[in-house]
Amino acid sequence: MRHQKEKLQEILELINSAINQIYEFEKKYESQINQVHPNYTQSAKNLVHYLALRSIDLSGLQDKLDEIGLPVSLESKDDILHRMKSFRVIIYSLLGEDSPSDEKDFYTKKDAQSIIKQHSENLFGRVKSIRKTAIMVTQPTEAAENQLLVDSFLNQGMDCARVNCAHDNKVIWKQIIENIKNTDPECKITMDLAGLKIRTGQIKEGAKVIHIKPKKDMFGKVVAPARIWMAPQGEAPPHGKQVDAVISVNEEWLKKSEKGSKIVFKDARGKKRKIHIDGKENRGVWGVCKKSAFVTIKTVLNVFFDQKKISEIHSVHDLQSLEEIIFLFKGDQLRLDKKPIIGAPCVRDENGKVTEAAHISCTLPSSLDHVSIDDPIFFNDGKIGGIVTEIHPDFIMIEITQAKKKGGKLRSDKGINLPSTQIDFSGLTEKDKIDLRFVAENADVVNFSFVNNSENVTSLLNELKKLNSDIGIVLKIETMSGYRNLPSILLKAMQNYPVGVMIARGDLAIETGWKNFAIIQEEIMQICSAAQIPPIWATQVLENLTKKGIPTRAEITDAAIGQRAECVMLNKGPYLEQAIKMLDQILRKTELIHDKKKALLPKLEFNDDF
Repeated sequence: MRHQKEKLQEILELINSAINQIYEFEKKYESQINQVHPNYTQSAKNLVHYLALRSIDLSGLQDKLDEIGLPVSLESKDDILHRMKSFRVIIYSLLGEDSPSDEKDFYTKKDAQSIIKQHSENLFGRVKSIRKTAIMVTQPTEAAENQLLVDSFLNQGMDCARVNCAHDNKVIWKQIIENIKNTDPECKITMDLAGLKIRTGQIKEGAKVIHIKPKKDMFGKVVAPARIWMAPQGEAPPHGKQVDAVISVNEEWLKKSEKGSKIVFKDARGKKRKIHIDGKENRGVWGVCKKSAFVTIKTVLNVFFDQKKISEIHSVHDLQSLEEIIFLFKGDQLRLDKKPIIGAPCVRDENGKVTEAAHISCTLPSSLDHVSIDDPIFFNDGKIGGIVTEIHPDFIMIEITQAKKKGGKLRSDKGINLPSTQIDFSGLTEKDKIDLRFVAENADVVNFSFVNNSENVTSLLNELKKLNSDIGIVLKIETMSGYRNLPSILLKAMQNYPVGVMIARGDLAIETGWKNFAIIQEEIMQICSAAQIPPIWATQVLENLTKKGIPTRAEITDAAIGQRAECVMLNKGPYLEQAIKMLDQILRKTELIHDKKKALLPKLEFNDDF
């Protein structure tokens, strides 16, 4: 009994020490707390309380609670002061003593849940499905012209839309937003500022070929044929119509074609394929093809105008050139140019020996001024990696140390990461400032890329003030600096309302290192929970399903873990509709057994005949 009482006294001392630390931190950060938006006053205090607890080692306290069998936990981040004072009341009661009479200077778990729900709804809108976690969907370019596609996104479970200013233009952005609002005026629109993203430059043109791809479900079964616009060169497809491929052909035979005509050809692989004419419009015709095909300017088209097999032989007039791909293998050399030189694969002699290394340019040449020998460098979300071996005034040489056995594919406009290189930049780019005017007028939320410190946030808040805008802000945490400075970043951002955090796991994993990433993404979730700031689980969620139509086991698990966040984001891809539907189902089923991190323990259904 005496031993038990000693343990309780030790626990009480630790709890009192933690509570004192909380009040000291609250006083220390009083100025920052007083500057936040009124809706965030309690949230900012709780964040500071959490920082106070994490400034001391509490692992011993949790161990002691477990030792004496107390069913209490320090895991909750939502109501720090309430939880600590409740622990203290319990310990005093077990000691047979009266606890100090405290004023109620805290909010409860129920209060915290109500607050985070309100913050989330103001940021992402009301979740339409029977689930708590919102689904954010990155809009493809096709969403500007295809109202049916946008409607399908909404019907499958999209709660809010994401438009990336790094791609397309204001005309397309505007049309995407209008198409969404036509169907759901309440759907929240979030827009990413491109930020200081270092990317690969242009690569030379490759072969002129079109890949005709019918639409398939997640099992690879064709569910809709590819729609092909065939017209004289320069005749664009009618605005707002779905188009999967465009082929320029002779106008004379188009005039003879009617609905029911067909085109028979052998594609670039020698596969026999058919295109059925589905209708005429303006100077062109619509065709449908149920099988995959590769069409080049050498493809011969055998055109049948009616059922009597009256046909003519015609050729393809022109196709848009595909961009060349640079294949890189482990041990290869790559030249990264500062000047905007058109990239190209390596050149080999007749014996297969490399006479000129593959080369590609960098969209931010100044970033290469800060690299050192042996610095790591990654391309395309870490799919290709290397180290810097030579530094020259106009370029650097890289030895590839990481790539697929069959070769890593490097294309233009792919991200470049220099995790060990300090790049001098702060705030918004000139493009960001221009795009922000459009975002402030047309969107509900601005997604702020590559936030590294509170000064970056200040620059955004100042620009929004100039525009007299009060739109929401989502902070994209993508670097080690952004992670380490997250508390100060949040306290500055909370001067605005509402605020969210996107865990941009693609760049974040590369910038922080694969071995650190699992812990870092978890820490970000905990800090957001303490601040009652809605986190977004982003990057490569159901990526294989979105791009190839078949999910992997790992990404199903990853998507299920995403329900702990307030929102999960999907990127674009050919099978995006299926991915939205799948994510909606995964989140709904996961929420039956988990409420964020809390296990719900419903009745277990199993075969008890054993």
